[in-house]
Amino acid sequence: MPVQAPQWTEFLLCPICTQTFEETVRRPISLGCGHTVCKMCLNKLHRKACPFDQTAISTDIEQLPVNTALLQLVGGQVRPDPSPPKGHSQHYEEARQCVEELALYLKPLSVGLSSTAQSLLSRPMQRKLVTLVHCQLVEEEGRVRAMRAARSLGERTVTELILQHQNPQQLSSNLWAAVRARGCQFLGPAMQEEALKLVLLALEDGSALSRKVLVLFVVQRLEPRFPQASKTSIGHVVQLLYRASCFKVTKRDEDSSLMQLKEEFRTYEALRREHDSQIVQIAMEGGLRIAPDQWSSLLYGDQSHKSHMQSIIDKLQTPASFAQSVQELTIALQRTGDPANLNRLRPHLDLLANIDPSPDAPPPTWEQLEKGLVAVKTVVHGLVDFIQNHSKKGADPQQHSKYKTYMCRDMKQKGGCPRGASCTFAHSQEELENPRSQTCATILVYHLQVPSMSTRNFQQV
Repeated sequence: MPVQAPQWTEFLLCPICTQTFEETVRRPISLGCGHTVCKMCLNKLHRKACPFDQTAISTDIEQLPVNTALLQLVGGQVRPDPSPPKGHSQHYEEARQCVEELALYLKPLSVGLSSTAQSLLSRPMQRKLVTLVHCQLVEEEGRVRAMRAARSLGERTVTELILQHQNPQQLSSNLWAAVRARGCQFLGPAMQEEALKLVLLALEDGSALSRKVLVLFVVQRLEPRFPQASKTSIGHVVQLLYRASCFKVTKRDEDSSLMQLKEEFRTYEALRREHDSQIVQIAMEGGLRIAPDQWSSLLYGDQSHKSHMQSIIDKLQTPASFAQSVQELTIALQRTGDPANLNRLRPHLDLLANIDPSPDAPPPTWEQLEKGLVAVKTVVHGLVDFIQNHSKKGADPQQHSKYKTYMCRDMKQKGGCPRGASCTFAHSQEELENPRSQTCATILVYHLQVPSMSTRNFQQV
């Protein structure tokens, strides 16, 4: 029975004996499938297969090279491979050195360093880099994985560079402008969550309601806590779910159509995921690249939903997304004048974008492998250089005060908020009221003109 793979941050430990790799007995040996174990545990295997996914090990165990990229991170001495692939030693050595250089960016995560040490690369970049470092270049399967890992790391590098060139003060306003342009709306983390739960409350049992009745029900239930709720704003939230294909619509002669939640969206988790995916897709179509932690702050008011947002972003990526991102970066560089000369990375990015990411892709030649790893090393170095020497400082990208619609629960209950200025909920009544005072006044006038619908009337309908 396969054993469980370790967390990605434990890449310096043998996942079988859980001991740190070292250069004598527990040398790190990577397999073609992308898993790495120490030499001692590898020699103890009952069958010649990976203990995690049971992939057969086609090369003699004594011929498998030491993972020098990992060895250098634990302070081991890196020596040239005594038996490089025959006829390809130059390409192999160049590719191996590229991986070793890139692995140095994982140094702050190494054993024995201070917990305050910070990597220049983001967590998504680190994860993708760990995947590349575990690739074994001797076997064909390992080279295929290395090329896919290089492409993925290059794509994430482009996204990071685009994020670096965005104005954080304009990011959220550009996003919500793009959402409004689709006839939709986001009401702020707290109010949006309540609106979605009320939609679910009305329709989770399979009920079919007209759009008007559904909107009136949600508005009537929201008003005690959110006086700014209006038929227009809630109608725009319903429109977002409609765009996400969450409803089954039944047309009626000379009457309003009936909307029914599709069965697969009758839980909050499923409905919310489709809702979030729609907003992310609108942002991507508008050329906006937003980091998972920023997405979490924008949509939820905290950063605890980063993994959820990252999974949505990954799911929406297509093979064509990389080339589109390169073009978007080129436009951003034209706008800024490109003081860091990032345009020099364009040929390397184009090469990485042209790598076939499908599992059925033919194995690369040794020359292609070398060029791919040189390219990814170059673009990652370019990103690090930009962060160190040209990145804009000062502005806090987590500030989204314009969309604060509810008081922070931590501030109300505990008198303090661990998120500080990055919290997207209001920390004072003034902060809650001022950004929306004019809007709220307009909505209040609208409410005085339009009578609300009682719960009893809704139930009768």
